[in-house]
Amino acid sequence: MVLDLIAGPAAMRAPGPAPAGLRTEFPFVLPRGYVDDAGVLHREGSMRLATARDEIAPLRDPRVRDNEAYLTVLLLSEVVTRLGSVPQVTPRVIEGMFASDLAFLQDLYRRVNQEGTSQAAVTCPSCQHEFNVEIGGASPGGS
Repeated sequence: MVLDLIAGPAAMRAPGPAPAGLRTEFPFVLPRGYVDDAGVLHREGSMRLATARDEIAPLRDPRVRDNEAYLTVLLLSEVVTRLGSVPQVTPRVIEGMFASDLAFLQDLYRRVNQEGTSQAAVTCPSCQHEFNVEIGGASPGGS
């Protein structure tokens, strides 16, 4: 890629520290949780904002060429920076998630990268009061 030749290897890394006031990391709590090979449940994690490279690079992957849906797996494995005590969030980790957790992360990704927020407007069914809730969940069990 031309950018690689101009910018060098440093351009391949994740973005550096964010300027003051710019929120780039979003904590979350998975609705069900990822169960690793040892049977440990992992629910709390963090997602960073995606870069253009995050969205473009997977398009060259043969797994995406064979199955466009795999783009989601590769993209989430790049932007999910932490998941419980899992040492590294890889495509295999994302593949092993429950469908509801995958859908949750896809929605969070869309909210923070396209809408610029991890909050959703909701209305109380009892009193009709409107307010915002944090989609990522503020505590274990919240979402």
